[in-house]
Amino acid sequence: MIHHFHLRAKAPAFHRARWGALAGLLVALGAFHAEALDKVSVGTDWLPDAERGGYYEAKATGIYEKHGLDVTIVAGGPSVNNPQLLATGQLDAAVISSAIQEMDYAKTGVPIVAVAAIYQKNPQILMAHKSQGFKSLADLKGRPIMISALARDSYWAWLKAAYGYTDDQIRPYTFNMAPFLHDPTAIQQGYATYEPHSAEQSGADPQVFLLADSGYQDYAALLSFPKQTIEKNPSLVQRFVDATIEGWYAFLYGDAAPGIGLIKKSNPEINDDNIANSRKVLVADGIIDSGDAKNLGIGAMTDQRWAALFDQMSKAGVLPAGDYWKSAYTLSFTDKKVGMTK
Repeated sequence: MIHHFHLRAKAPAFHRARWGALAGLLVALGAFHAEALDKVSVGTDWLPDAERGGYYEAKATGIYEKHGLDVTIVAGGPSVNNPQLLATGQLDAAVISSAIQEMDYAKTGVPIVAVAAIYQKNPQILMAHKSQGFKSLADLKGRPIMISALARDSYWAWLKAAYGYTDDQIRPYTFNMAPFLHDPTAIQQGYATYEPHSAEQSGADPQVFLLADSGYQDYAALLSFPKQTIEKNPSLVQRFVDATIEGWYAFLYGDAAPGIGLIKKSNPEINDDNIANSRKVLVADGIIDSGDAKNLGIGAMTDQRWAALFDQMSKAGVLPAGDYWKSAYTLSFTDKKVGMTK
């Protein structure tokens, strides 16, 4: 009896010690897991919206965490200089709006490298009124067109070289659509996901010309990292690229509600109608998932496409001759069919 008493008396203490040790181990493992997440701050090229939805979807659904990343999304805006913030270490990654910008940075020695081209098509458009009967970009030659100052050194230079546009066609665009709405002969620049929908909401019937569908080779929304990070921590870059691509597939084709919720929380001024329209246009116009991305996955880039863009821009007088542009990007992290359904 005494023997059994001692066994019963000792057993609870033994089990308490064992379970206490196990609980401590689990806590330690949890703490290790939390500490193991690599912190990454990524700057987007505009305010929170559907055009940047893949990042918010990856954040909201835990895709980044699944890849071992603790991601902070830093919203851009009209006064935010992402390239400068990235080059000076204030951001770990950033979205750069145009591949032309990336090549220009390479020319001047800014150590920023594109690792994925989220937009296969630059969403830049020219927009007229359907009542004018224009059928192609060629029909707009000689017509007054409202464009921004920044357009002169990108797509306007291409339009001049490809279609014979001239600078005397230029009228200033101040990002106010009132002149277009009040003048049935007006033509202006725009973004495929925004200005046409805004014009329709105001009662206009816009005729939209997506420059990419007429041969403009520019990539857009390029995910970029400092050259130093790519060289010293390629695993982090790869995990971030993969997670972001998965986020975009989920946002475009899956349940986008988590990403939309985070977008609206981050930008209370945006509304469901604008988000729904942007998602629709991103898919319908093949802005993200078209061309090489159909075979290689979202974010795809190729040497041939970069060379074609450089050829366009050098012939248009935007970029000087040389091979500096080859350092503007790397194919090491993309074209791996990540997130594609079989």
